[in-house]
Amino acid sequence: MQGRGGVQSAAPGFRSFPSDVMNQKDDAFWLLDPNVTYLNHGSFGSCPRPVLDFQHSLRERLEKNAMQFLVRELEGMLDSARAALAAFVGAKPDDLVFVANATTGVNAVLRSLTWKPGDELLTTNHVYNACGNALDFAAERNGARVVVADVPFPLDDEQQVVDAVGAAVTERTRLALIDHVTSETGIVLPIDRLIPLLQERGIEVLIDGAHAPGMVALNLDALGADYYTGNCHKWICAPKGAGFLHVKPEKQGAIRPLAISHGANSDRTDRSRFQIEFGWTGTSDPTAFLSVPEALRVMAARHSGGWAGLMKANHERVIDARRVLCEALRIVPPCPESMLGSLASIPLPDAVTIEPSLPPLALDPFQDRLAHRYAIEVPVFPWPQPSRRLLRVSSQDYNSQEDYRRLADVLRDIVGSDDGCRASASGC
Repeated sequence: MQGRGGVQSAAPGFRSFPSDVMNQKDDAFWLLDPNVTYLNHGSFGSCPRPVLDFQHSLRERLEKNAMQFLVRELEGMLDSARAALAAFVGAKPDDLVFVANATTGVNAVLRSLTWKPGDELLTTNHVYNACGNALDFAAERNGARVVVADVPFPLDDEQQVVDAVGAAVTERTRLALIDHVTSETGIVLPIDRLIPLLQERGIEVLIDGAHAPGMVALNLDALGADYYTGNCHKWICAPKGAGFLHVKPEKQGAIRPLAISHGANSDRTDRSRFQIEFGWTGTSDPTAFLSVPEALRVMAARHSGGWAGLMKANHERVIDARRVLCEALRIVPPCPESMLGSLASIPLPDAVTIEPSLPPLALDPFQDRLAHRYAIEVPVFPWPQPSRRLLRVSSQDYNSQEDYRRLADVLRDIVGSDDGCRASASGC
């Protein structure tokens, strides 16, 4: 089993499906609708057929004898799956637990920690909305205060990120919640510089790495964040419901799962309380967790260069995609190429500006227009205010440059016509 770019074998005790995935045609490998130009892998990922077949085989085993699977076999299978994931993200298996998603991981940490009135919890204006809400909740419950560092976008270099975060730190700052890859603006933040900067001042660091695993190479032990949580359903392409939380050994005693279950009063001494409590939080379907090693293996085999080759190809494709889109809209790229992984966001011109603000999870009318009228699925976000918009494209194995050129042609036609969306939401 190889980590960080090598081909991942299936974990011990798992049956791997020996398919020639590198040469499989897209419609045999992915379940995506061939009639839709899908440029939104970043929101929910997409799970390949071989991995879903593997998960289905696990579900059949579960339903044949749930007692055997969940009580006698599950813990050992989770250990094997954690070992495979830990090797991939550069961590020790005992420091990593499975959670449903990165938002759950963020909440588990924030709900476990306590602060005093007047303490400050730091984040940036690029924070993912759900996790920002969790931070607000934790601060209010403890009488603490959320401080938001204003990181510009567009921006010229990563030093602007470091300067903005550093300037927001005070003697009252106790914890910082920082995105590894921002959701709306699609940039890779320099957490390798931010983590030591913050920790040197006695500040705990929680990294929301929702997009990072499978997009950028990870070595969590080397990064040294106090807490790091990530998703496996996005760029690793595991089934939905697979994420992880990594906690430094000296911090694990304080971190509890959101659901307190049997492990809370267990007298076991063969593993840490951290592993015991997160290992069982109630009856659920664990097959997404158990399918992570297969997703690692299948996606590595999809590219001749393994994971390193796949991540490089996705990065280069999105760089070229951003160039095509910026040229079509006659705008300057909003950040350096070095700050991109497999996502890229660009500002939309005023011709597609819509005034009304939208509640969380509501789709932007222009996004709906692209989906319904042109069969292009691509997210549009308000930034920095609801009257302005960002369009974000993703790059994954199933995407081609023809996809982005098609989007560029549509945007060019809309902006250059009298059919813009400037007047109102209903105009889209």
